[in-house]
Amino acid sequence: MSLTFDKNDLFSWRVLRALAGDDVPWLDGAEDHIQLMRLEKGQVLFEVGQPHPYLYVVRQGCLKLLYRGASGDEWVQDFVAEGAFFCSLTALVGGLSSYACEALEACELERLHYPWLEETARQQQPWQQALLSGWKDYATRKELRERDLLTLTPPQRYEAFMRTHPGLAQRIPQKDLARYLGVTPVSLSRIRGRLKA
Repeated sequence: MSLTFDKNDLFSWRVLRALAGDDVPWLDGAEDHIQLMRLEKGQVLFEVGQPHPYLYVVRQGCLKLLYRGASGDEWVQDFVAEGAFFCSLTALVGGLSSYACEALEACELERLHYPWLEETARQQQPWQQALLSGWKDYATRKELRERDLLTLTPPQRYEAFMRTHPGLAQRIPQKDLARYLGVTPVSLSRIRGRLKA
């Protein structure tokens, strides 16, 4: 569904301008490559193994990015909420998505067609700067997540999550937070209990 909108109302436009550190020129026809999407709670946006050449900016709501094993096991890679952007890198480089995305709440998203965004960045230096800054931010978040998983104990991972996402813990199910931290829900309850005491 194409949108009729004021570009200044777009979260994606604000994110691009913030990342570029300069005025990003609005391009005629850009609205043809940006779609507004609404998801119901529990709705899957995309699944593992699908081609999905899109970048998303969250306008409202919270989603989880998760890996699914062949036996049905799930591991939560990340949570994204208002103002955050996300994508499957493997899908963007011409492959298939390596993880799934599911709405934890009713959500409103802006979907940008990534091949158009990349081509625009090749031709427009401010858009190129925005894309480069965005990838640096994305890579930094992933590196910090990897470091936490490999070097922190489960209680330390929980405390780090609470510091960096103070309002998010109340919005996500305990089982999903446990999967994100790499523990069982029972272990997470014990961690919470010990830290409260």
